[in-house]
Amino acid sequence: MAKHPFLSAEWIEEARRLRQEHLGDSPAIAARIRMNQIVTEMPFGEAELRTYIDTSAGFLDMEIGELESPDVTVSLDYLTAKALFVDMNPQAGMEAFLSGRIKVTGDMTKLLALQSVMAPTGSADATGNLIKEITE
Repeated sequence: MAKHPFLSAEWIEEARRLRQEHLGDSPAIAARIRMNQIVTEMPFGEAELRTYIDTSAGFLDMEIGELESPDVTVSLDYLTAKALFVDMNPQAGMEAFLSGRIKVTGDMTKLLALQSVMAPTGSADATGNLIKEITE
């Protein structure tokens, strides 16, 4: 399986394919959130990348772009985003938040609910593990 830099166009395409291919393999996500993300300090391309996560259909939909009227907007650096979304390391997120490297506007309770269902034990589900395998 080819590896791609996290959030590169190739990574996004392959992660999208894996999520679609394994859509029914994981239980539905109970936490409903529409979240915009601004990822800064990108090591390639533009200095920042705008993405979104939408779980309102019961599964994680992560794409490039922005949602209108999100519940929450999160600004974070590339390495923190990778630690959270690839390594599924909630501790890295907490440390980044407390040190000011993550900025949140909007409904913080929805963000906390998402964190609690996405990585309750610090490990990814089967699809998350496949996405981890394609990430360099």
